[in-house]
Order: sequence, then structure tokens, then C-alpha cells
Amino acid sequence: MMFEEPQPDEVHGLWALDIVTLTSVGIDIGTATSQVLFSRLVLQRMGAELSSRFVVVEREVLYLSPVHLTPYTPGRERIDDQALWRLVDDAYRQAGLTSDDVDTGAIILTGEAIRRDNSRAIADLFAAQRGDFVCASAGHHFEALLAAHGSGTIALTEGDPRRLLNVDIGGGTTKLAVVEKGRVTQTAALHVGGRLLATNDDGRIRVLEPGGQAIARNAGFDWHVGDATTSEQRDTMAGWMADAILRGVRDDPLPPDIEALFLTPPLTAPKKYDGVVFSGGVGEYVYGRESQSYGDLGLPLGRALRERTSNGSFPWPLLPARECIRATVMGASQYSVQVSGNTIYTSDTEKLLPLRNLQVLRPHADLSGAIDPETISRSIRDHFTRFDLEEGQGNVALVFEWQGDASFPRIDAFLNGLVDGIPTTLANGRPVVLVFDYDVGGVVGASLKEERRLPNEVLSIDGIVLRDFDFVDIGRVLEPSGTVPVTIKSLVFQM
Repeated sequence: MMFEEPQPDEVHGLWALDIVTLTSVGIDIGTATSQVLFSRLVLQRMGAELSSRFVVVEREVLYLSPVHLTPYTPGRERIDDQALWRLVDDAYRQAGLTSDDVDTGAIILTGEAIRRDNSRAIADLFAAQRGDFVCASAGHHFEALLAAHGSGTIALTEGDPRRLLNVDIGGGTTKLAVVEKGRVTQTAALHVGGRLLATNDDGRIRVLEPGGQAIARNAGFDWHVGDATTSEQRDTMAGWMADAILRGVRDDPLPPDIEALFLTPPLTAPKKYDGVVFSGGVGEYVYGRESQSYGDLGLPLGRALRERTSNGSFPWPLLPARECIRATVMGASQYSVQVSGNTIYTSDTEKLLPLRNLQVLRPHADLSGAIDPETISRSIRDHFTRFDLEEGQGNVALVFEWQGDASFPRIDAFLNGLVDGIPTTLANGRPVVLVFDYDVGGVVGASLKEERRLPNEVLSIDGIVLRDFDFVDIGRVLEPSGTVPVTIKSLVFQM
């Protein structure tokens, strides 16, 4: 049921306390395309048990920009920051908004765009100039996660026993995600994309990425920038790419030429799925939503994949995608606020707090029964990898769902796994930030810092519900309650 906001004369004190309205922007800078999305988010306080958490109850798109080609400087070594700035400024003008009107936002760099030497500087500049934004350089694993959410593949498996494969094909890379029971269980990426080659109207090559040149050779063509090509030749190259994607998700073991395309470890067996969902710019062509050519391989690659899904080469049914080219930009930032429980631990309040823009990592660790330290450490390491983060190179918030009693043997086993899972964080002297939804924050933090004499600063809080794709600000301790406010900035995916 659609949430209806009352008229101004109906607003009263309780409404003002329980309802928050925000304007949010999402900026997606990809290999081939960039786009901007403005949204109006209405958040309402959860009523159950007087919760302090706000959730999105209404999401309205205020303005969705056209899909623009990502601007590069001559030679394509750098993103053209001035042209990109003009593109975003124009989106603000078209939306009738200024930076003062926008409460929050997310800037996501994806695909080959993050390999350009000024990409991170551009993201940080946008964040500084446009407000308190979340900035995320989405590496291959993280982008696969974003695409699985934005395409709707995650939603298709909520409460459903099917095992699905999301294939997200952008301008420079193809991201793969295996999804089961509402959760991504595997991710991978290979160097196949629709804009590794682009031509002028006369068929002469004007863009040829190194990866595109290698694929062209595999397809039988020794091409260079300026060479003339025919539509039949480009179709041949696109067909080879479509077969490469198919073999990459189906064959076990992989042929050497296909294995060489992978930018990450390939997917592991069993390579059996109950359906496949395509997303990304090429996905628009797979589903027949787009027919215009933009001078690259997007159209012939999408057409080749559609043929292979219809003739049975892909042995799994084609399922509909909620979003294709906009699968990433549909994630925008929201604010929600929670207050911690009062069983928290902070080793040095003045040194630690406040903390801003900590990325949340929620390792999949079963803490309901006997706790195995090796399982804990492995789940932590795997989660850093899944989000394309190098453990110890930045501050993060590690989140765990504690179940069962807080006995010494169980806490000791958990801490053994935790310490083993974050060796570089400890060696680099970074703070250890732990978040629990159960009231164990104080005892876990004290055990880690005081009993083990850890030299690092430790913050351990509880009573907070966080998830992957959240970023958090943790404020100073509130007296006399001894709690801390936690501001949550979440990537919001339309369900």
C-alpha cells in the first residue's frame, strides 16, 4: 500500500518525530556510461518495541538523467573531470535542485572506470563539493553484489529455493553472481564488455581497449585504432564474446583461452542454476528493451546472447530483470539513525569518537552453537575479498549476530577467530570496531582490549541492526545514558 503523507495542517509533534523526508542523489560512473538519479525518500520510525530505527516507506524518483557516455581525455587514460562535472551540474539543473537541496548521496565508480588514474580523486572531489556522500569504488566483486541487488536477482530468491545466476555486462567487464535464498554466495568477473571496441559511422575503430584487442585476436582479427571494420566482422567478434561468457559460466574445467579472461577466480562447481538474469547495458539488448546502436559492441553482443538463450545454448531459463543498465544507479544513499545499547565498550572515547563513513562488513558467521575460530577468521577474510577491500588498509565496522550465551569459552573462541581474521588491521594500529545486535558489546570489547592487552583502540557496541551495503557514522557517547548515536547511510535497492 502506498504511504501517504498528511497535509501540512495535519502534521503534529508525533509525526515530526516519527517521519523523516530526505532528498538523495546517486551518481554512477562506469566504463562506458554515467548517469545521475535523484530520489525523495520518506523514512518512518519502526513501531515495534519502540525501535529507534527508521526504514524507507516511500521512494519517489524525482529525476533520472539520460545515460551519458563516460567522458575521457584523449588517449582514454584519464576520466575528463571537467566534462563529468558539467554532466552532473546539468542533471542538478534539470532536476531543479542545488547541492543545498540534497541531503545525502552515493557516488559509485565501476568497471574499467576505477582503473583510470584520477578516478578516486574525482569521487572524493564530488563528495567534498556535493555534501556528505558515501564514496565507493566498486571493484569486481562489489560491483557483482550491487548488480545482483539492483537487477532484482536477490529479490527473486527471497523465500524461494531457486539458485540463480546474475550476469551483468557493462562496457568493460562482465560480473557474475550466484544467488541463493536472498544471498550472494559467489562472485566473479571476466574481461568481456560491450565497449572494449567502438567505431565511427564508417566502421573505422576509434576506441580499442587492450582487452578488446586481445579478444579481437581470439576472434581472428589483428585490429588497431583507425582500422576499417565491417558489421559482419564486428558480429563475429561479438559472437566470440557471447560464447566466452557462456563457456565461462557453464564449462568445468575452463578452456585456457576462457580462463585467461577472468579478472578474479572463476565460479566454482556446481555450475547448475535454475535461471539466469542479465543486467548492465548489454542486458538491455538481451531483453530487447533497446535497439539503438551506440557504435560499440553492445548491440551485436546482446543480440548474440539473446540467440543463445533462445536456442538452448544457455541450459537455464532466462528470467526477467527489474533493472539492466540502471541496476547500479538505483542504489542511492539514505540516512537512518539508531542508538546503541548501554552495554558498550570504548577503550578511549576522545581518540576514537566520532568515526565517519565506516563501511559495514557483516561476515556470515553462525554464532548460535559451538564457535569455531577458523570458521570465524575465514568468514572475515572472505568478506573483505567479496567487497574488494584489502584488510587493514582502511577502517571498517565488523558486524555480527550473536546468538546463545556469552560464556567465557564462547567469547574466547570468537576472539581467537577475530584476531586471526584481521592481522593487518592489528599490525597497522587501526581501531577495531565491532557491532552486535545482542547485548554482548561491553563484555566482548573488554575481553579483547583488557584481557588480551591489545594495543589497538577498541570500540564494541550493541543493540544495532546493520547490513552489508551500509556505511555508518558513530557519534560521541551520550551521557548519562552511556549510549552512542549511530547514523546509517544505506544503499537503497528498490524491491
